[in-house]
Amino acid sequence: MTFVLGPASTGLTLQPGSDEELARFEELQRTFPEMYERVFQDPKAERTVIVIPSLSLDPDELEKIAGVIHYEERLLCLLMLLRMPRTQLIYVTSLPVEEAVIDYYLHLLPGVPSAHARARLEMISIDDAAVTSLSQKILDRPDILDRIRRSIQHPTAAHLSCFNSTAAERSLAVRLGVPMYAADPMLSHLGSKSMSRSLMRDVGLTVPDGFEQLRDRGDVVDALLALHQRHSGLEHALVKLDEGFSGEGNAVLSLSGVEDAVDARAEINRRLDSELRCVAPGEDCQSFLEKLAAMGGVVEVMVEGPRKRSPSVQMRIDPTGRLQLVSTHDQVLGGSDGQVFEGCTFPARRPYRVDLHDAGFLVGAELRDRGAIGRFGIDFVSVQHDGQWVHNAIEINLRKGGTTLPYLMLQFLTNGTYDGETGRFRTPAGATRAYYATDNLVSPGYKGLTPAELIDMAVFNDLHFDASSQEGIVFHLLGAVTDYGKIGMVSIAKNRRAAIERYKSAVDALTRAAETRAR
Repeated sequence: MTFVLGPASTGLTLQPGSDEELARFEELQRTFPEMYERVFQDPKAERTVIVIPSLSLDPDELEKIAGVIHYEERLLCLLMLLRMPRTQLIYVTSLPVEEAVIDYYLHLLPGVPSAHARARLEMISIDDAAVTSLSQKILDRPDILDRIRRSIQHPTAAHLSCFNSTAAERSLAVRLGVPMYAADPMLSHLGSKSMSRSLMRDVGLTVPDGFEQLRDRGDVVDALLALHQRHSGLEHALVKLDEGFSGEGNAVLSLSGVEDAVDARAEINRRLDSELRCVAPGEDCQSFLEKLAAMGGVVEVMVEGPRKRSPSVQMRIDPTGRLQLVSTHDQVLGGSDGQVFEGCTFPARRPYRVDLHDAGFLVGAELRDRGAIGRFGIDFVSVQHDGQWVHNAIEINLRKGGTTLPYLMLQFLTNGTYDGETGRFRTPAGATRAYYATDNLVSPGYKGLTPAELIDMAVFNDLHFDASSQEGIVFHLLGAVTDYGKIGMVSIAKNRRAAIERYKSAVDALTRAAETRAR
């Protein structure tokens, strides 16, 4: 399909992926540094931010996440940009977002009347619940494209913000005639499991022993056999899909006792068929290896130890090429093998925060030199040996992630900053803040609740974020509560322990309220 560009672009008809489209995208991106310096440094400058929260990822992998269509609401934290009085926000979703949810976010805005902010917010819905790329849905709807284009009030100070960047987001930027604050999709391979390992190893980070760019079952068996031979007594190995996310694209295989088999290769083959534990529910060896053949994958040692953590660091490369440290977290992982992302605490633990900073700058410099801009994160598995933490770099997420929303909410609500020297977050008054966050709070008792009812429960039980104390609970994923009994929560407090305790108290209060309602 071809699309006719509007006046803000060039008036040309460009084919998606064509040389002409790629050239136009590069031209738009070249305008970004000047606009960034002119607009982003002035909170009172006129600007338009077009938010396309599309999860442009493998549809089969997305189907494994309950209520995934509502994950487009995770970037509603960007409504906090409306605290800047001349900022216009255009937010596009597959399904309509309830007004109660929009009002909830707008009332969190510090120092801005919600009516003033609402007048500068344009919410656009495709009204299409299919679990496919929102960006592609927009490209397939010229009427929606035209509506977005006509809604842009500040075309020379507009940019596209997205969850991750693919060819669809690039085409969308070109058709809207605006630059995109994300890495060129031509660089997306740098965020795959295989290229992550290679890049991180090249800049001097430690990665788990393993093999990249595997393409079929034979490659997987060869890699597992080699790891077994190199590591005496290796208990477990991980097999990962190159484009998996949130741990759902991982599988675990026990290698314990393989050395006792007459034929180690035959034993590994047998175990692949009968003992491979896929993290995603309903996944089996055959379907998993079929996906690996389609997208590639890695095999690596499963790092284990008596004291094991899963920290991460988040960075940003701005359009001028400056590296910015954003945050650090300790991830909360669940599932039978501890592979599924369930939440995080901020900041990461004190003993290794600075180590994470250093790793982030090493990787960031390499990504910048290769032309990337926008947010990225690095995940680690860290084990303590003789009192020292050894960090194994696992992957690069060349996109926004599960830690983006909670940190942005903290930053917007408190107007505080993350101190790169100490790894602490401080408000303008010098007070420290921390949080516990999850996007996977699920309870059968929440099913049937409307977002308005959930918000009412939170207010009645004094859970709502308090601007005067700059502590409290902020909800998200509210659209998923009715059908899936699922919500997200950010618990903000003075320190990590207090944030976790506040979270637990909030869960208890919501559970009691839901039980009372059900009687």
